[in-house]
Amino acid sequence: MDNINVDGKSFEAHTIRTTNASMLIINGKKGMLACGYIKVETADKLGDALAIVTGVNSYDDMLSRPIVAVSASAKALGIKEGMSGRQALAIFA
Repeated sequence: MDNINVDGKSFEAHTIRTTNASMLIINGKKGMLACGYIKVETADKLGDALAIVTGVNSYDDMLSRPIVAVSASAKALGIKEGMSGRQALAIFA
């Protein structure tokens, strides 16, 4: 786990390496930003706030890429598809 700072706010960032890729997750107090390896359907079953970005290889990539999928709990917080990962994290902080 790494602690990263985004716009003055602290987040826990996790990289889990697999045989062919890496799972990337940035956790905030209200929700998480994750790569496409993680599925919104699971977050919905558990009631977790989750936003997904794809085509990422680093935490910096995650901040700039657009959100492509959002759990119901994340939608309730105001997260929308098309906003940047950075914008989602501002809400998840």
